[in-house]
Amino acid sequence: MNKSIGLIATLLFSSIVASAQVYTNADNLPLYGKAREDTKERYERLPAEFEGRSRDAIWNLGRNSAGLYIRFNSNSTTIWCRWTAKFGNMMNHQTLVGTRGLDLYGLNDKGEWRFIAAAKPNPSSKTTEAKVIGNMSGNPTEYMLYLPLYDGISSLEIGVDSTAYIKAPLVETPRTDNPIVMYGTSILQGGCANRPGMAYTNILGRRFNREVINLGFSGNALLDMEIAELMASVENPAIFVFDYVPNAYDYLIREKGEQFFRIVRDAHPDVPILFLEDPHFAHYDWDSNIKTEVDKKNAAQRELFEKLKKQGEKRIYYLKSDDMVGHDAEAFVENIHFTDLGMMRYADWISPYLKKYMKR
Repeated sequence: MNKSIGLIATLLFSSIVASAQVYTNADNLPLYGKAREDTKERYERLPAEFEGRSRDAIWNLGRNSAGLYIRFNSNSTTIWCRWTAKFGNMMNHQTLVGTRGLDLYGLNDKGEWRFIAAAKPNPSSKTTEAKVIGNMSGNPTEYMLYLPLYDGISSLEIGVDSTAYIKAPLVETPRTDNPIVMYGTSILQGGCANRPGMAYTNILGRRFNREVINLGFSGNALLDMEIAELMASVENPAIFVFDYVPNAYDYLIREKGEQFFRIVRDAHPDVPILFLEDPHFAHYDWDSNIKTEVDKKNAAQRELFEKLKKQGEKRIYYLKSDDMVGHDAEAFVENIHFTDLGMMRYADWISPYLKKYMKR
């Protein structure tokens, strides 16, 4: 009897030791999704030199970690995360997970990324410690951890079993040698995906097994020239996507569109560039002012594109937004920002064009 009790106690103790988490600072693991590495802090999107040069709104949005992700390999049966959000942002039209949560994906035996679970942030604190997943096999696995879309990260740690390892990934996926570079608005930044992995830039990254640089700036895709310079500085891009029209007024497109284009084109004369239109929002057919505004901005975008074509520009392409997110108006949260359905429809809509035009 005593031997049985002792054996049970030993097994129980061993189980507790095996499951106790040990944290690793994510600063020691590779981070992807950045246009450049010379940011002021690690989990930011804009170069440090832009502070004081960019408009305050752009600079602060650049401190959001939209599109950034950590890659690692582990044989742990559980994954924990402990992180501190930079701002503690909350919004009334996006889930807290989408705003400042984390999203864990694993690479399956077929080489496909599959959603595992989200790390839900503490609504009453900037700091959260959360068990993301447990009871796994303990087989060596490749992981991808997406960072918040509408907040920044001050610190991030990943916890694994005390008897397990966590290390840099053993395979490069998504590939990083030929990134897709996308510039746009709050929707491109990730508004309003339920969780980070459902932002369409992240969907496309998994779909094409390719790093996507998310340069979405909520309410502020206003053709700021330093953003064009940032895009121009990206090494070996596969394609550029200009999706700024939802924010850029028609007069801004006419005044600044060509100069913005030239900065990018002069640096990458052979890289394809996609020009996108303003979506037909849910209230497009109901609010006459919205319809007029959307039509005016799309006309200005088309005018810019045709002007560039007449100047002899090659490898530029124009996508009309008629079929961007379907025709049933079910792709929107309020009437502008995308639901997960809208994000997936957008990804499905643009994927054939990316596949057709981007450099391999």
